[in-house]
Amino acid sequence: MKQFVVIGIGRFGEAVAETLSNLGHEVLVIDTDEDAIQKISDKVTHAVTADATDESVLKSLGVRNFDVAVVAIGSDIQSSIMTTLMLKELGIRYVVAKAQSELHARVLMKIGADKIVSPEKDMGMRVAHNLISSNILDYIELSEEHSIIEYAVPESWIGKDLRDINMRLRYGVTVVAIRNINYEKVNISPKADNEIKEGDIMIVIGNNNDLKKLERKTE
Repeated sequence: MKQFVVIGIGRFGEAVAETLSNLGHEVLVIDTDEDAIQKISDKVTHAVTADATDESVLKSLGVRNFDVAVVAIGSDIQSSIMTTLMLKELGIRYVVAKAQSELHARVLMKIGADKIVSPEKDMGMRVAHNLISSNILDYIELSEEHSIIEYAVPESWIGKDLRDINMRLRYGVTVVAIRNINYEKVNISPKADNEIKEGDIMIVIGNNNDLKKLERKTE
């Protein structure tokens, strides 16, 4: 069981804190909004109304002993940066920080944040890819060059096997798993003779340029 501290309880911070708690981890939540803290207090291990930009507060709460800190502060960019900086100076090994913009993200990276998340940007990308191709159910950017997608197989593929489709040769991408929405089963590292069934969803990884070829595919 890991110990997490989540600072800032907007929609993003609340979702992170509740999910971590539901997964069985110890979660401390900090926010200046007393109503927000009251709302989440029975869903996490500890919930405290406090100013996380005050270093003495962070020390008194013992945050330096936590494994991971999540800075989910909303629109107050200055507070986000100050809190992230202090958490790193206190010695927290892994700090995740929410960014509001590219500039905000660059600043957070420079002061030591280990991972930057941009929920609005990420969701916008997923929606855009889904609008381009209804077969793209999810899209996760792994780096500037590579991504992973969930791809609902077209009807023309049903009954064929992976050897027939030959994703690597035709599209330059790799199928790392196949899950079926009807049977709730996941096939990790499927073989070449794996037959495509109705309801199959491929988890595909590849270069972004190659993935675009798959997005442009039609029936």
